[in-house]
Amino acid sequence: MLLSRTFRPSGDLAPYIRRFYVFEAQLPPEMVIEDFLLSETAFIRCLLKGDWKGEVSPGQWEKPADTLFFGANQRPFLVRVQGSFHVVGIAIRPSGWRALFDTPHHAFTDTLSPLSDLWGDLVGRMEEGLKKAQDDGEMIAVIEGIVREQLQRVGRPDHDLAMAKMEMITRTDSTMRVDDVAQASGLSTRQLERRCRDTFGLTPKAILRRSRFLDMATAIRGFSTRSESDLAALRYFDQSHLNREFKRFCNMTPKQFEETITPLQTAGLKLREESLHED
Repeated sequence: MLLSRTFRPSGDLAPYIRRFYVFEAQLPPEMVIEDFLLSETAFIRCLLKGDWKGEVSPGQWEKPADTLFFGANQRPFLVRVQGSFHVVGIAIRPSGWRALFDTPHHAFTDTLSPLSDLWGDLVGRMEEGLKKAQDDGEMIAVIEGIVREQLQRVGRPDHDLAMAKMEMITRTDSTMRVDDVAQASGLSTRQLERRCRDTFGLTPKAILRRSRFLDMATAIRGFSTRSESDLAALRYFDQSHLNREFKRFCNMTPKQFEETITPLQTAGLKLREESLHED
């Protein structure tokens, strides 16, 4: 059984961190779960227990470290888990990207890498602290301390208000036109394009397309709390259009998605919907 828990960051970290979460499951040692991720933000995932790998190229599965940095996804990122596992995660806000990283986000889209490549010795200290933690609260406190140190190292504490607006729009109105998003964010279309690639890792159009798919996937999974009129606005032009979008983002038709068990992605959709109404 998969258990998931989500936690808000402390107030001083809220401009940079969307959520902390914990996933854990007690499973037979021989049991293998293959699923996909389609993350809207960059994630840090600390593997405390278990065998968790990502498909870094066709047929090549790797786990280069226990603490991994995942860039946001524009296509399904395949993962494989064997046996029981326990993962603590950090969802990075695009509006806080430049405060935590020196390299534009688009350099990491659809990739995973050791977090130590980006944050150096802070990662080893975080791992040691997590090993000693007795519960979720202590683990989150350890992670928050490391995040504060990284903010000091980078030395750019201001968060991007225009990208915070973009984040809000993509999670509440995924059918909005790019030109209208730019105007609402106080940017030109060209500025929006550059800032989105730097912080979200994708173009504005790709971000909105992915959000629209995730909105539909959430509704299919039965988690959506949107009104019928809101859901009607998500309808695609025709069945062919809908099929193309599902193929792009999960390599399945809508019917196949309805019938396929996706425990990891489904847990992510549930947390996505819950956090939408907590912000």
